[in-house]
Amino acid sequence: MRIILIGPPGVGKGTQAALLEERTGAKPLSSGVIFRSEIEAETDLGRLAQSYIKRGELVPNGITIEMMAKRLRSDDVRKHGFILDGFPRTIRQAEALDELLNDMDIVLDEVVSIEVDDELVVQRLSGRLGCTKCGEIYHMASKPPTREGLCDKCNSPLFVRQDDQPDTIRERLRVFHENTKPVVDYYAAKGSLLRVDGSKDPETVYKAIVDGISQ
Repeated sequence: MRIILIGPPGVGKGTQAALLEERTGAKPLSSGVIFRSEIEAETDLGRLAQSYIKRGELVPNGITIEMMAKRLRSDDVRKHGFILDGFPRTIRQAEALDELLNDMDIVLDEVVSIEVDDELVVQRLSGRLGCTKCGEIYHMASKPPTREGLCDKCNSPLFVRQDDQPDTIRERLRVFHENTKPVVDYYAAKGSLLRVDGSKDPETVYKAIVDGISQ
């Protein structure tokens, strides 16, 4: 399986990537995770990316593309397939990915756009709580901690991230739609876009993805 997952924060891309990995063996490739790994390992690419991040600037397309290309060329990804999450974010990145996959003689199975109403995303994310120590995630409605304000795993205090404040979420959604719509349109024009209703439960969304890919 070789697919791209597109969708705003809180739409469930991470959940679907985990289910797909568990059941198909394909490797989730999150651009954020790859960035952090390169920075923590202090690779040349990581140091270069960090220099932009420290200045509060976006990491240029060229660096992002090279980081993703490095991971896509790795043996485990070539053997088991991949689930791209967070890449490509721009038309330039989408075109570069096309070129890279063509050079590697790899055919993309599908681009999956997981779509939900913005207010549902706000509802999902604004109820999230994170552990200050171990990073475990809870939700006030769907996954509350056993003891209010404390992590079940390590007993540390829980907090609401600034990114999960309703006003911040709406701004993140605005930026997502503005930046990503051209990418969605790019793949739709190529006839390789599968639109999936992300408001359903995870198993229903998973089935829609797998059924859509197999058609």
